[in-house]
Amino acid sequence: MKKSTKIKIWAYLMRLGNRSGCHQREDRSFSIKGWQFPICSRCTGILTGQIIGIIIYICGLRIPLYLDFVFLAIMFLDWFIQFKKIKESTNLRRFITGNLAGIAQMSILIKIILFVIGLIT
Repeated sequence: MKKSTKIKIWAYLMRLGNRSGCHQREDRSFSIKGWQFPICSRCTGILTGQIIGIIIYICGLRIPLYLDFVFLAIMFLDWFIQFKKIKESTNLRRFITGNLAGIAQMSILIKIILFVIGLIT
């Protein structure tokens, strides 16, 4: 693939990541061979966590609601500690806490969908 084609694809993905609401800070994003991910490490974690959440549900595993909130709280605490300048988070920590939050988001969304379907039927 030509370099100009790679640049066009990368630029398109960066615009898509920007439209998703991600800040895309280079210092808070993963890179592969000099190419920055179109979303930051926390958003990358959330996205992969959502995919993992779907897989968990398909495999028949159910996460209790209280654990969903614990997972969300862990990500919030990581963000809050960084926001208050107590300790700077790392990209790996952002990714892991984002994963937990993404799993929780998908779990809660599935619970809501199933609840609404139960009301309808």
